[in-house]
Amino acid sequence: MEPLSEALRLLRRQSELEDAMCRPGGIRVVEEREIYALREQLKHYPAAVRAIIDAASRLHRPVETLSPRDIEAGQ
Repeated sequence: MEPLSEALRLLRRQSELEDAMCRPGGIRVVEEREIYALREQLKHYPAAVRAIIDAASRLHRPVETLSPRDIEAGQ
């Protein structure tokens, strides 16, 4: 998988987990561990993460709503 697509997938999953942790109930320890693991994986794609965050800011949209095409259009 190309770095941009992989970083976008990881950021989307991180957002899902953070949302789940805010909801009542559920197993937060498992979610928290997965978030730490995702953050470690994201360290392998610093340029892709920066491009995704820049695109989200430029387009005024949450990361979860972006596609690789949105990000590549701004580069």
